[in-house]
Amino acid sequence: MDFWSTIGVLFRRWYVVLPAFALAVFVSLAVYRTVPVQYASNAVIALTLPKNGGVLPYNPKEPNPELNPLIVTERGLTATASILIAALNSPDVATDLGAPPGGAVELSVNNGSSNLEAMANGPLVYIEVESPSPDLSRELVQRVSARARVELREREMQVAAPATTYIVVTDVVAPTAPEPRLARKSRAMVVALALGGMAALTSAYAAESFALARRRRVAKDTGLPEVVMPERVP
Repeated sequence: MDFWSTIGVLFRRWYVVLPAFALAVFVSLAVYRTVPVQYASNAVIALTLPKNGGVLPYNPKEPNPELNPLIVTERGLTATASILIAALNSPDVATDLGAPPGGAVELSVNNGSSNLEAMANGPLVYIEVESPSPDLSRELVQRVSARARVELREREMQVAAPATTYIVVTDVVAPTAPEPRLARKSRAMVVALALGGMAALTSAYAAESFALARRRRVAKDTGLPEVVMPERVP
């Protein structure tokens, strides 16, 4: 059937379409009210060089230069930020910091891009937490920010970096006040409404098929010619 044939079916079976569509609207509103609101809190930290740089002055007693390998690499602080981001995105981090299991809390740590290989934003670490509780979202952002400092210090100790060359972590954006995110609720409502619309259309065609079959059966039993409904709406 083409577009106008479909419109004709909907008009002829309005008594089926309207209740089905009304039910779809009711269900979509119920879904919207059922899906919990997610609250998001964000923070941004930056990795900066220590006051005296990443290399200590020459010491004749030390055959090898004393330096911080996490600073003097080719990409320096930007590469270190990527290492830190990868560590904080570990599945166990959110749970260790107090996030309840089950997927209700979403932790995202990146460099401002979904691609960790994109180094355009420099040594910045973006932290975002979404959860059904505004207090939990902000608290987890604070904990992740503190965990970033711990992770960085542990790695500097692993590479035996001198204490005076330790990287400085600066809060560029402190944990923000949680804001409601309604995108998930809206998507759920749209999906429910779309499925309800498809159900209404299916019901209209089912009613049309039933009516046609009934007319054929009556025409066969009575011997009267079958009444053919117009295919198009004038």
